[in-house]
Amino acid sequence: MPPLQGPRSGEPWGPHHGTDLMTDAPDQNPAEKRLITETGVAARVAQIIEPAIEGLGFRLVRVKVSSQSGCTVQIMVERPDGTMSVDECETVSRTISPILDVDDPIGGAYYLEISSPGIDRPLVRAGDFARWAGYEAKVELATPLDGRKRFRGIIRAPQGDTVRIDLPDAKEGLPSSYDLALRDIGEAHLVLTDALVRESLRRGSAPPQDDAQDDAEDDEDEGAAPPLAH
Repeated sequence: MPPLQGPRSGEPWGPHHGTDLMTDAPDQNPAEKRLITETGVAARVAQIIEPAIEGLGFRLVRVKVSSQSGCTVQIMVERPDGTMSVDECETVSRTISPILDVDDPIGGAYYLEISSPGIDRPLVRAGDFARWAGYEAKVELATPLDGRKRFRGIIRAPQGDTVRIDLPDAKEGLPSSYDLALRDIGEAHLVLTDALVRESLRRGSAPPQDDAQDDAEDDEDEGAAPPLAH
């Protein structure tokens, strides 16, 4: 998995014990479509590669095109259960690299990086919120709710077309929770906490903590295929 980055927080936001905690069961809908998608060139890349990724039995999480090292196309993929190995990342890389070469959505030289979502992963499907219910996340809305777009708190399992986020640190007189419309979410990701790290290790979706710290120091990515120049 990608190396841990930045200090880990304590557990004031630790998982709540209830019926909507993260489940060990794999996703029941591996073909579930993403709620959060890309725009511009990244959207074109996603459109080109997603069928091939799904054909391999994996799911696309996110595409990001950045100016890092000239131009870098970063693609996150996962199994339906949320895990991903280095070998599987390399399989995806070998499959989609020639597809991108033919369609050439970038229109120039670039580096291709394939990785797993990591511990503080993006939440792009309703199933992601369900699987990580009870853990801290940051959510940004595309459309403001009660005058605000950014929320940080404990996510709950979606109910219909909404997902609840509890705000333990809400100021007196302000709402302590919000029901967010899934269609209005523009960006969301988990917050790296000790509780989340332990759960990820238990689920086998993260390297041992000591190894992850060493990898971070060595600037290595344990859950990613080596970048390919195009």
